Amino acid sequence: MCGIVGIVGSPGSQVATSIYDALIVLQHRGQDAAGIVTSDSENICHRRANGLVRDVFRERHMKNLVGSMGIGHVRYPTAGSNSSSEAQPFYTNTPFGVSLAHNGNLNNTPDIISGLLEYDHRRINTSSDSEALLNLFAAEIQRSVNGRPGGLESLTDDDIFRAIERTHLRLEGSYSVVCLITGWGMVAFRDPNGIRPLFMGKREVGGNTEWLVSSESVTCKALGFDLDRDVFPGEAVIFRMDGKQNSKICHRKTAHTPCIFEHVYFARPDSVIDGVSVHQARLRMGEFLARKIRRIIPEHEIDAVIPVPDSGRIAALGLSNELGIPYREGLVKNRYIGRTFIMPGQRVRKDSVRKKLNTIDGEFREKSILIVDDSIVRGNTSRRIVSMAREAGASKVLFASSSPPIIHPNVYGIDMPAREEYVAFRKTTEEICRSIGADLLIYQDLDDLVKSCLGEEKSPVNFDCSCFDGIYVTGGITDEYLMRVETARSDTTKEQVSV
Repeated sequence: MCGIVGIVGSPGSQVATSIYDALIVLQHRGQDAAGIVTSDSENICHRRANGLVRDVFRERHMKNLVGSMGIGHVRYPTAGSNSSSEAQPFYTNTPFGVSLAHNGNLNNTPDIISGLLEYDHRRINTSSDSEALLNLFAAEIQRSVNGRPGGLESLTDDDIFRAIERTHLRLEGSYSVVCLITGWGMVAFRDPNGIRPLFMGKREVGGNTEWLVSSESVTCKALGFDLDRDVFPGEAVIFRMDGKQNSKICHRKTAHTPCIFEHVYFARPDSVIDGVSVHQARLRMGEFLARKIRRIIPEHEIDAVIPVPDSGRIAALGLSNELGIPYREGLVKNRYIGRTFIMPGQRVRKDSVRKKLNTIDGEFREKSILIVDDSIVRGNTSRRIVSMAREAGASKVLFASSSPPIIHPNVYGIDMPAREEYVAFRKTTEEICRSIGADLLIYQDLDDLVKSCLGEEKSPVNFDCSCFDGIYVTGGITDEYLMRVETARSDTTKEQVSV
């Protein structure tokens, strides 16, 4: 999972600081690497490296990032992506100078790389699917202009739309993308299933229209842009340097199948994704969980609901209100520890869990406690929290997950572990409960999770729930592919790479 942003400012403006601010807002989506590319009418400037946004960009770097348009990226660690050479945005100088930032995951990267070499005579420098995507898009732009004289001035919107149409035909997987074409404009496009989010905002400055595209709508609010709309599945949107905007659906068959895990865990609660408030979705998750608890243990005798900060808080509030049980903050989070779910390697992850949370003993002592978390993946955090609750004096520890058991790999941009590392893999709920040491474990039902994320209008949408139900919305995900993914994502592999 990554975060992307692109801004086209007024002529003569400098957008680097705004892109930096946007990446700070999106830091929760990736803490491994960051990068910015800016462009004026002729040149590009760039900075990318491993680390947090605040560490990658110093004052001297920001002064060098000049230009009225730019794109940025934050990356979280995935298998094999520990090198700064794979920090984004990527750049290729042919044709015209194209830079690209990508959120998602391509499932046919080896085929794309071999096709680029055989048919387009392009060799890429890394094994990154994002660099492959960049070169594929650039090759299709080259094919669109087809030797036409006139240089950059001859490049039209229709050339770009045609290039994206052909790019779609060669891609499999999930991709939300922002691109810069040096001295020409910015392009944003989303895969035909709309798996990864992409939002647009705009504002009027001195009679000029400025545009922002980002992984989450909260970026618009933070930077003072007016909320506009989501980029539609299969849509391409062009933002020219003079503020003009054009868009087109560039795929014959589109569907609306966004990843439901955005609402469960990744997105900020103050974001709206595809018209649905993340905050409201998480409140509803808690309400549905409360109704399930009322069905299975009507005489529950729970004294307090305690969330796992931060992504368990809102569901815990919804659950507490629905059941009429006091909500208590019993776990204190060290905010200088990264999100343990997206840390590479079991050893690093376990060490971080110990440093990440501490208890307020008075909220646990001699109480029957219900702990609420957004999900349970490996079980490390859950097991540690249950143990901490007992050490703090809880008489009984119940545990609730806002999402169903995770038992399948996510192949669309969330670097979940190999199936054997899931605590729920081939286990019953009772066995998982014993594994984490709780007295009772309650999982959200998948139907209720989907209902939680539909929003008030109940607009037609078929969420990608593949990590829960094993149904991959793009098709083409074979057992052989899943085996390769699991081998690459295993903690053993990650620890070997990180050494």
